[in-house]
Amino acid sequence: MRSTAAMLYRITVACLIAAAVGALQYLFWQQLNHVDELAGNTQRIKGYAYTAFQRDQSPLRGEYPDDSAIAADLRLLATTTDAIRTYSVRDMPAQLRVSGELDLLVTAGAWISASLEDNELELAALIEAARSMRHIERVMVGNEVLLRGELDVDTLIPYLDRARQALLQPVSTAEPWHVWLKHPELAAHVDFITVHLLPYHEGIPAENAVEYALMRYDELARRFPGKRIVIGEIGWPSRGPRIDNFDGSSSAEASQVSQTRFIHDFLTHPRTPRLDYFIMEAIDQPWKVEVEGWAGPYWGLYNAERQPKSVFEGMVVRDPHWQRKAANAAVLAFLPMALAAFFLPGWSLFGRLFLAALIQACVSTLIIGLNVPVDYYLSQRDLVGLTLLLAATVLTAAVLLSHGFEFGEVLFKRRWQRRFMPLPPHAPEQQPFVSIHLACHNEPPEMVIATIDSLAQLNYENFEVLILDNNTRDEAKWKPLEARCAELGPRFRFFHLMDWPGFKAGALNYGLEVTDPRAEVVGVVDADYVVDPDWLAGLIPHFDKPDVAVVQAPQAHRDWETQPFRRMCNWEFDGFFRIGMHHRNERNALIQHGTMTLVRRLALEEVGGWSEWCICEDTELGLRLIEKGYDTRYVDHIYGRGLTPSDFAAIKSQRFRWAFGAMQILKHHIPHMVGRSRLNLAQRYHFLTGWFAWLGDALQLVFAFASLAWTLGMLLFPQAFGLPVTALALPVLAFMAFKAALGPILYRRTMDCPWRDILGASILSVGLAHAIARGVFAGLWKKHGTFVVTPKGWKAKGALAFFGPIREEIGMLVALLLGIAAMLWAQDGTQLETRLWVGILALQCIPYLASIACQIAAYMPERKLPHPHPDDGKTPALQG
Repeated sequence: MRSTAAMLYRITVACLIAAAVGALQYLFWQQLNHVDELAGNTQRIKGYAYTAFQRDQSPLRGEYPDDSAIAADLRLLATTTDAIRTYSVRDMPAQLRVSGELDLLVTAGAWISASLEDNELELAALIEAARSMRHIERVMVGNEVLLRGELDVDTLIPYLDRARQALLQPVSTAEPWHVWLKHPELAAHVDFITVHLLPYHEGIPAENAVEYALMRYDELARRFPGKRIVIGEIGWPSRGPRIDNFDGSSSAEASQVSQTRFIHDFLTHPRTPRLDYFIMEAIDQPWKVEVEGWAGPYWGLYNAERQPKSVFEGMVVRDPHWQRKAANAAVLAFLPMALAAFFLPGWSLFGRLFLAALIQACVSTLIIGLNVPVDYYLSQRDLVGLTLLLAATVLTAAVLLSHGFEFGEVLFKRRWQRRFMPLPPHAPEQQPFVSIHLACHNEPPEMVIATIDSLAQLNYENFEVLILDNNTRDEAKWKPLEARCAELGPRFRFFHLMDWPGFKAGALNYGLEVTDPRAEVVGVVDADYVVDPDWLAGLIPHFDKPDVAVVQAPQAHRDWETQPFRRMCNWEFDGFFRIGMHHRNERNALIQHGTMTLVRRLALEEVGGWSEWCICEDTELGLRLIEKGYDTRYVDHIYGRGLTPSDFAAIKSQRFRWAFGAMQILKHHIPHMVGRSRLNLAQRYHFLTGWFAWLGDALQLVFAFASLAWTLGMLLFPQAFGLPVTALALPVLAFMAFKAALGPILYRRTMDCPWRDILGASILSVGLAHAIARGVFAGLWKKHGTFVVTPKGWKAKGALAFFGPIREEIGMLVALLLGIAAMLWAQDGTQLETRLWVGILALQCIPYLASIACQIAAYMPERKLPHPHPDDGKTPALQG
């Protein structure tokens, strides 16, 4: 009964947490979309500028609506107006015929362009229609043909004169106000002036735009006294880029709020009833993005589905669909939030709320992205760009959630369930026999001898040491090792293996064949490690539990304090062993490392020894042992210190190898991770998500190339390639910033690490992204890799060698910087959308800048410390 009550309590708390977070995000959406109701408008709209194309149609592709679609449009418009303005005659003649049937007055237009042949046909069709249709009250010959520069004034005037001679109706042409002022001679050849007043294009804020438009109207009235003025287009787009005015003092925002406010202010202005005008425009025209940019499709008071926008209700709302989006986000996130809260009872309430909020933020961002095709009219190219942004969003969210889970567990977990410490040593007569294997290849002999000598000092009776030198051809490097083993006696055995297959795993498998039959445990150390005398004494007692197959001690380093790059390496490695290994050890999902590790011999032989097909044989072995149901333990006590990689090229090579091996392991073991196996849910999670960050680096490289290609498209074909959607780009940037902050916070919380070293470790981690990405793609593409020994210690470098290891990173950085410069030069750098895209490109520069910083640090000289570090280089264990 008590257990049932406890379970119900956990379920109730989990549901309450999920419901609370969902409700808070709904309130957040509501606050962002605060509704203001404007005074209603009772007058009918005098006229609409009308184009009949449906959502997926375009005159550029020769696709036109049928008569029934045009009739449906005109019946809709007739409910709010008595007149329309058209732009051409020949492409959709039903516009004129059906308008007459509905008693709509028409200002009919002839489309005039650079094609003189088409102009003749258009003018003839306009004259014929105007003569035969009494509801055509006036005509327009040309629309912004001078603004577009397709004809000059002297060529346009004869068309106007011919139309005036042939028709009884008044004749005009339509241009913006400044074109009429520039060409005043045009007024003598028209019966009235048709002016376009579109303050958005001039960067006038919506709240000032109506007065500005009327000021320009009055300027024309003074310049052309006695001429009737018709406003051929006046309106505001509901989507589009932010436009600054000529002096940068203000800007015009294209949004549903701005459109609603402008239309309301215009229709309720006291002068409007006395004006002759056409609202620009009746229905959104998605095809216009190809010729006008991505504000072009959104001028309609009805959307492309013929649904009214909020301008008719007088409601000022940023996103009319926010309630549906917020509700969907809350519903979709509820179950994962509740499950997270239910399965983490050991976390504090604040910690569970933190993780639930992170889940909700990721789901809400995904909802925003999935609704972009609803909110925007996207071409196929736009959909490609959106797909890339969505992929980046999903990847970033997945990485963010895995990091957030780790972050939350370290900060908010009350008590670690699997926290292992060194155990009291066995009495000498009870010590299991241990065989220590040291594999080396072409290493400096003095470095390996230091490791051998440290093993000789172990406070343990029953052990042997096998030195397995594989494929070192230079006798000067392996003969001293052989001699030192002979000096140390029979428990140190040296084996020189020539032309031996299988890299390090092959040498270790040979070691298993020649291991002392008494050995119960096999230990592995790297050739550069100086081992603590108590290593075996403190860890071997863990094997008293028969299901324990692996006991892993952390990697640590020595001689790093006096050189900047080595400091970066030390702290970057330490972050994983102080944070990540505890996180995985809690669920027996350890990443085994091939040094300072102890393996039960029978378990090792049961799973077939070390895998020679994998260049990360240590991690792969650990996974096989866990799949067999064995327990693995991590004891966060430093029992040995090695050398950091010698330079940036060395650690890049190492990280490439690790990423390559990780993909080999993932490909080989994916059936066990997702199919039937003895892995529990938590272990599957860790082994599937453990490489998310590296997969993120790989997709980041893809995203960088795609961003460069998209930038090139925007520069060369600006009408075809749009800028990213603000609503989606902003959360992606926010996620990137939040993820970048998690690492330093964890470092500061869990380790005695100065801020300058936190920065250095972060720079190195980011600077390795390109090498990791290459390793991931190589591992996914290739089946076999080559094991390359990571050079250790400090070595001299030539000045010309500086650029070699980072030439690819420099190339990517230059390309991204050129893309930024070109965007700022070719686009309006004050637009929010341009700034966001530049921000995305700039963020992608960070890994390449970091790699250059790492290379610079590797070339910096040694320096003396003013006094020893307080912990003398020893990092304390994770604080629980």
